[in-house]
Amino acid sequence: SGDHIYKMNYDKMLDYHKEKGADVTIAVREVPWKEAPRFGIMNTDADLNIIEFQEKPKEPKSNLASMGIYIFSWKKLRSILVEDMVNPDSSHDFGNDVIPTYLNAGDKLVAWKFKGYWKDVGTIDSLWEANMDLLDKKNELDLGDASWKIYTDDAPALPQYIGPDACVANAYITQGVEVDGEVKNSVLFTNSKVAAGAKVIDSVLMPGAVVEEGAVVIRALVADGIKIGKDAVVGSADSEEITLVAKNV
Repeated sequence: SGDHIYKMNYDKMLDYHKEKGADVTIAVREVPWKEAPRFGIMNTDADLNIIEFQEKPKEPKSNLASMGIYIFSWKKLRSILVEDMVNPDSSHDFGNDVIPTYLNAGDKLVAWKFKGYWKDVGTIDSLWEANMDLLDKKNELDLGDASWKIYTDDAPALPQYIGPDACVANAYITQGVEVDGEVKNSVLFTNSKVAAGAKVIDSVLMPGAVVEEGAVVIRALVADGIKIGKDAVVGSADSEEITLVAKNV
């Protein structure tokens, strides 16, 4: 899924799929009950055979959330997709149409419990949390793990610059960043800037974000290219929710 961050060895899931002789294997993860209504929920028996699928239920029967990662046996999948393609009543969606078709036909669907790093970043708070995870030395994602390299687009930029009077503590700072102010417990993306006298605390600055002199940013996510003006204050240490800054302040 495009809004999930995870680190998974698919071979383990494939071995499980073959071992179970399943038509479909769906990776699942236990989520807090209060968050379960945001996900497709798999209800299973004691052997993790899927007996019911609930798409973002108001009253979930389980907290096993689908990770949106599937393994299908091809012949059966092809047959169902061909039928679904010509069905005028179908929305042509895996969750709403394809998976229920398997269940209604009595096919074997099993859940595979994933126990590694996974974060759904479909909300501002969860996106902020995923970035904060990078500051935890025990974080399972571990971008510096030489045995499991993560390849991504590397934007051309100068090395980061930390000014002589800057104060930086527990921060993840990428290339092109300029810091002349104070940065604590924060993640700063490419070409973001923190001017002298400015403070960025418990926050995420997306690429090109600028925090000008004297400005204060606390528990916030500042979008790409946004400018926080001189002496402005955004976010609050007392807020339970993360402040999204999507326009210049």
